[in-house]
Amino acid sequence: MTRVVIVDDHAMFRAGVRAELTGAAAPGALEIVADAEDVPTAVAAIREHRPDVVLLDVHLPGGGGVEVMRQLGTTETRFLALSVSDAAEDVIGTIRGGARGYVTKTITGPELVAAIKRVAEGDAVFSPRLAGFVLDAFAGSIEVAAVDEDLDRLTEREREVMRLIARGYAYKEVAKELFISVKTVETHMSSVLRKLQLSSRHELTRWANDRRLL
Repeated sequence: MTRVVIVDDHAMFRAGVRAELTGAAAPGALEIVADAEDVPTAVAAIREHRPDVVLLDVHLPGGGGVEVMRQLGTTETRFLALSVSDAAEDVIGTIRGGARGYVTKTITGPELVAAIKRVAEGDAVFSPRLAGFVLDAFAGSIEVAAVDEDLDRLTEREREVMRLIARGYAYKEVAKELFISVKTVETHMSSVLRKLQLSSRHELTRWANDRRLL
């Protein structure tokens, strides 16, 4: 049996992942031993339960998924990032931080079960589009720089909203994807445009595309 801890700052998403894994896994194949919502609760749960695999969101209150791995240091537990973000800097940063794989939240229940089992066995697992980022970065054919000054002005939630809006999502679709209200999406979007000194979604899409964030 593979023992799993789910780390995500959205309670509804954690519950959904738990339900998906329970429904998709063979009886006795997986055990969800705990879940956590931020860096401190994640570190505490992992130290207490010593799971085989942690499903780790990239953007968390208290420092993000990389900070969870940093605080734990050397451990036999393996980490599989499960994130709405498929931006190159998030993927590379998380893998460099110690994760064994990175999949996006569009993954199906059966695919996620298979990914967990593979990571538990020591394999590296990536959503198909993301594998190219990792190969290119470690081969040296792309430069993965620190987050630039403009992007650094945004909070983690604003980055998530920015990427989805820049990809053409409607506000209602962003709200559903991130488990927040449409009004909250509008507030974040206004803040993003103000901080980046942009005036429209079209400008935001061009800005994000120039930085390879889409």
